[in-house]
Amino acid sequence: MASPPLTALHRAEAAPVLDLLTVPQVMARLQLGRSAVYDLLRSGQLASITLGRARRIPAHALTDFIRTRLEQEAAA
Repeated sequence: MASPPLTALHRAEAAPVLDLLTVPQVMARLQLGRSAVYDLLRSGQLASITLGRARRIPAHALTDFIRTRLEQEAAA
């Protein structure tokens, strides 16, 4: 018995969801100012993508940044 074809809705449900955060959302989560967040982005410590003129930070990049900082603090 053949499985039914995947519709666009089913494909979207099967694809992993990539949460993209805005700079203000990251500011709130880290309790940092706008300049500090942009400094982290500029230095490469926090990964981001640009969509048009909008900067977006993948949620996993924020998690990775926090994990890295915690490891650095523990090693110091």
